Amino acid sequence: MDAVTPKAKADLRSQLVRPADMEWQPTRFPGCEAKTLLFDPESGLVTTLMRFAPGAVLPDHEHVKIEQTYVLEGKLVDKDGPDAGLTVGPGEFVWRPAGSRHVAVAPEGGLMLAIFQIPNKFYERDGRVTDATGQDWERVWGRILKE
Repeated sequence: MDAVTPKAKADLRSQLVRPADMEWQPTRFPGCEAKTLLFDPESGLVTTLMRFAPGAVLPDHEHVKIEQTYVLEGKLVDKDGPDAGLTVGPGEFVWRPAGSRHVAVAPEGGLMLAIFQIPNKFYERDGRVTDATGQDWERVWGRILKE
């Protein structure tokens, strides 16, 4: 995790993040890397730059709350789900409603700015539901929905 919100809620200063000075962090999904620009562990809010190698796949996942993505380079394509075939290209913005579920692929690679109100749920082949780091989603994030 690169940028974490300050713990002191009384700190009202702007928080400058310089993505060019940050290293790309591999994710557990082959060909997907991230630079986390904002992460609030209390609310689950995440803003991240995502870089996808050609053909990289973001496997079966659900957007628990609204997700927003602005494509800077390349393409993001819904491989399945209700919008199968939807292609979002450079300069285009897509938002997905809470509860939407799909598999996304970047056929030619891509660079995207993504904003999540709470981390996605990933549906593993063995039946587990995890977050992007592989941790049990309910254990780590379920408390937020109950608040």
